[in-house]
Amino acid sequence: MRKLMGLVAILGLMVALAACGGDKADEDKLVIYSPNSEDIVNTIIPMFEKETGIKVELISAGTGELIKRIQSEADNPYADVMFGGSKAQALGYPELFEEYVSDNDKEMEDGHKNDSGFLTPIIADGSVLLVNTDLIGDIEINGYADLLNPELKGKIAAADPASSSSAFAQLTNMLLAMGGDYESDAGWDYVAKLVENLDGKVASGSGAVHKGVADGEYVVGLTYEDPSASYVRDGAPVEIIYPEEGTVFLDAGVEIVKDAPNMENAKKFVDFVIGQEAQDAFGTELTNRPLRKGVKLGDHMTPLSEIHVIEEDEDYVKENRDEIIEKYIDVFTDAQ
Repeated sequence: MRKLMGLVAILGLMVALAACGGDKADEDKLVIYSPNSEDIVNTIIPMFEKETGIKVELISAGTGELIKRIQSEADNPYADVMFGGSKAQALGYPELFEEYVSDNDKEMEDGHKNDSGFLTPIIADGSVLLVNTDLIGDIEINGYADLLNPELKGKIAAADPASSSSAFAQLTNMLLAMGGDYESDAGWDYVAKLVENLDGKVASGSGAVHKGVADGEYVVGLTYEDPSASYVRDGAPVEIIYPEEGTVFLDAGVEIVKDAPNMENAKKFVDFVIGQEAQDAFGTELTNRPLRKGVKLGDHMTPLSEIHVIEEDEDYVKENRDEIIEKYIDVFTDAQ
C-alpha cells in the first residue's frame, strides 16, 4: 500500500511538473492573426521577438476571414492579437476584443489614439495622386481640380470603387475635399467631370493603378500612399501628390482578442508596435505612415505636418457605403 501511495505521489508530482512546464512555454508564446503585408510582418515581428524573447506564431489571411475565425473561436480563443486591418472594420466587432489602452497611447498623434478602449491605431494610409515624372511634362498637378485638365483625358488611372477599397477611399476623399461632405452637388458634380476625363478607362484593380503609372501607361493615378512611397523609395520615376484640397488618412489597428490565452504577451505586443522602435521602422524601413509623435521618417515619406489632412466621417461612410457606390455607378453610367 505504501509503495502504491508513493507511486501515486510521484505520478502526481510528474503531472504537476508537466503542467508547470506547459505554463512556462505559454509565457514565451504569442499567436498573431494578421492581414498585413510580408514586408510588415517580416520586419516588425522579428523585432518584437528579439526585444522580448517571446516566440510568435503567425497566421496570415484577409481581414474578413480572420474576423470570422475569431468569431468562430470565441468560446475557446486561439489567437492573442489581431495585427492590422482597417480601423473601420474592427470597430464593428467590439465584442471580439479585450479592453486595453497602452501607456504608449499618449505618445500617438491627436486623432490617432485609442478612443474605443480596445483598438489601438498603429499606422495610417492616405489617398494620394501618383504622377509619372517622365510623362507629366508641363502639366501641373497639385490636387483633384487639376485632374479635370483636358490634356489628361484618358491618361488617368483609376479603379472601380465598387470593387476596390482604395478606390472607394479615393471617392469619399474627393467628395469630402471637393464638396465639403458626401452628399453635396459640388462633390458629385466634380466626380461626374472626373469620370468624363477618365474616358471610359477603369483599371482592373488597385494594384494596376500604381503599377500603370510607374510603368508609364498613365500620367497620373488615383491610388494610396503605401505602394506609392515604395516606388519613391526604390527610385522609380514617380512623385506623390497629396491633394491640396485635403487628404484623408485611414487608420489600421491592433487589437487583443477577448480572453486571449497569452494575455500579458498580447499587451506587450500592443505596447511594442506603438513604441518608438517599431514606429521608427514603419517610417524608415517600411512605407507605412507611422502615427507616433516625433517619429523618424525616410526621404520617401512626407511629414504629416506638411500635408493638408481632412477627417473622414467614419460612421457616415460605414452606414452609407452602399448608397455612395450606387450613386457612383449611376454617375459613371451617365458619363459613358
